[in-house]
Amino acid sequence: QVQLVESGGGMVQAGGSLRLSCAASGIIFSNYIMGWYRQAPGQQRELVADITSGGSTNYADSVKGRFAISRDGAKNTVDLQMNSLKPEDTAVYFCNAQRIRWPVINYWGQGTQVTVSS
Repeated sequence: QVQLVESGGGMVQAGGSLRLSCAASGIIFSNYIMGWYRQAPGQQRELVADITSGGSTNYADSVKGRFAISRDGAKNTVDLQMNSLKPEDTAVYFCNAQRIRWPVINYWGQGTQVTVSS
């Protein structure tokens, strides 16, 4: 059974920092691109950042220079360090695991709320 369990969300003032963590189980971690997505009320879910097993990263333009994604293959975890948070970063953040081999499969965590107050 595949599980992605997020932790670390919460409420913070603008300019503050939060660190999200996602623990994956039930998958061969190295076979998956791990990512963080977010969804604000009334908006579509969007990619925040992702990272391959080789460490290559990809960020949304809106978070470049403020957020950093990392993964630990020994612990099967992926973290998102969020600095200089802005009110527009407020959203539910979801952990995602995308299988890199055919067939492509996506798994999602349950989501964690991040609220940034001005």
